[in-house]
Amino acid sequence: MQYSFNLALNNEEDTQNLAQVLAQHFNSGVIHLIGDLGAGKTTLSRFLLQSLGHKGAVKSPTYTLVEPYNVQGKDIFHFDLYRLNDPYELELMGIRDYLETENALFIFEWPSKGGDEIPAPELMINIEKSEDEMTRHAALSFDDAALKQALEARFA
Repeated sequence: MQYSFNLALNNEEDTQNLAQVLAQHFNSGVIHLIGDLGAGKTTLSRFLLQSLGHKGAVKSPTYTLVEPYNVQGKDIFHFDLYRLNDPYELELMGIRDYLETENALFIFEWPSKGGDEIPAPELMINIEKSEDEMTRHAALSFDDAALKQALEARFA
């Protein structure tokens, strides 16, 4: 990952603004969302799906492991691996079938639980809560120079 970008997420509007920039520059590939419980991974996923054009509810796939979406003809798969006990469970649920979907967007929450069963990210976002848990700090790692410029233009 060639580029990094850090920003404060002081409220949901900041998270929504981040999602809007990501939607313009990252609508296929693999995103890894890292952070503790309650850090805002699912909130960012919801705003990203909405920014890509999804209408309707976005629920956390904590119990189902994956929620598939088709937004304006684009396949998006939102995975939450928190309850995964063993990465091999992904093989049993047929993750390869999902991963073979061309030009899809894959969002993985708790990617460390997926081991080698999930692909490496093109975009990694680590969200950490502040000590008072009122704000979040997001650290992004990626390879896209255009995304770097867009983030700097929006948040610098």
